Amino acid sequence: MKTIRSFDDFVQDLREAGFSMGGERDGGVFALASFFGPEIRWHTEDAQTDPWEWRIRVLREYQDLAYGKFFFGNGGYITGEWFPCFYAARRAVSLENTEGKQLRFRGTKTLEEEYEDGNVSREALTIYRLLQEYRELPAHLLRQYGGFAGKEYASAFERALVELQAGFYISICGQARKVSKKGEEYGWFSSVFCLTEDFWGEEVMREAEKTDPDEAYRRLEAQIRKLNPQAKPQRMRKFILG
Repeated sequence: MKTIRSFDDFVQDLREAGFSMGGERDGGVFALASFFGPEIRWHTEDAQTDPWEWRIRVLREYQDLAYGKFFFGNGGYITGEWFPCFYAARRAVSLENTEGKQLRFRGTKTLEEEYEDGNVSREALTIYRLLQEYRELPAHLLRQYGGFAGKEYASAFERALVELQAGFYISICGQARKVSKKGEEYGWFSSVFCLTEDFWGEEVMREAEKTDPDEAYRRLEAQIRKLNPQAKPQRMRKFILG
């Protein structure tokens, strides 16, 4: 990795790493923020040197870079090269953790089947069905159409979005503002979501579907050790499996 002094440096290092936590903390695994030079400053709204701006910029300018709440419930990046490995690893039906317990994952079941089995929340199912119908929607419309507009639904709604992103059911694909009856934009930007298969496209999803989960896990583990030799097995497992 080289010192990151601009957005272009960041994209180059991200492609080399394959994935990264999105903030300044590495989660005990890896974050490109460790390579930020003094030029990089948060929340300045400078598209070249503000990492907060890069979240949406990578989505707008590249088709093979994703940003979302993929790791530890927090934001992070994954490249198209490494997405199939994460997808395959998280689809494994069961894997044993360090305490000897069996962990339950997505397998080949649909989200609806996972809901029937009690593994997916009702809120997540509602959001997913809305995106199946509309293909993409900003968060504020997902709240409105899904019946989550009240403050009492805020926590459940946010948990469902994280649940769906970590399970690679949905992806952030941009941002949008509310629109008034006069057709004028107003308020803060909110994330726009789409189905993961729509975000990555058929070629990447075919590669993801045919990737062996065990081999995917081994590749990810080896890459993490390359990026951070001090990473602990428990943290790596949580990072990989979501």
